[in-house]
Amino acid sequence: MGPDAPRVITPRIDPGVPVFALGRYAGARRQVIVAMKDRGRGDLTAPLAHVLALGVHRLLDWGLLDVPLAIVPAPTRGWAARRRGGDPVTRIATLATAVHPHITVVRALRMKALARDSAGLGSAARERNIAGRVLLTSRRVPVDSEVLLVDDIVTTGATARESVRVLQTVGVRVSAVLALAAA
Repeated sequence: MGPDAPRVITPRIDPGVPVFALGRYAGARRQVIVAMKDRGRGDLTAPLAHVLALGVHRLLDWGLLDVPLAIVPAPTRGWAARRRGGDPVTRIATLATAVHPHITVVRALRMKALARDSAGLGSAARERNIAGRVLLTSRRVPVDSEVLLVDDIVTTGATARESVRVLQTVGVRVSAVLALAAA
């Protein structure tokens, strides 16, 4: 496997579906993600979208996913999205799949306003912070296709688990989680 190939990871909090990461949240990968999210570097969206597109393509080639495929970006906090000029994970996923006719991006989840920023929280605190705070915002998630939850960073798996749980409560078949990086 080359760089940016999806690798199975085992987060501390199991979301109940396979979790893949395209690399470690360290070095240049960390710097790029931080610059895009927190420093307004929109020019980094395209390279990150390219990496995500390669990851999705490999999962399809390996037979771990099938089309039609719906990609659901992990939820973000409203204040963070406003500060960043929108949701960077949604932008990356949309650009990554723009040319694939059988893959759609569906913004179906959002974070309740009461959820704190999870940076610096341990596993148990992250889990308490996220529990019950992921909301379904769209019933457009197709129940007849596979769903891939996409995030920028998987740290403990708390957001992934709550997102998968919420989607499954409405009959959505979440096949896996794919993150740009694993912390």
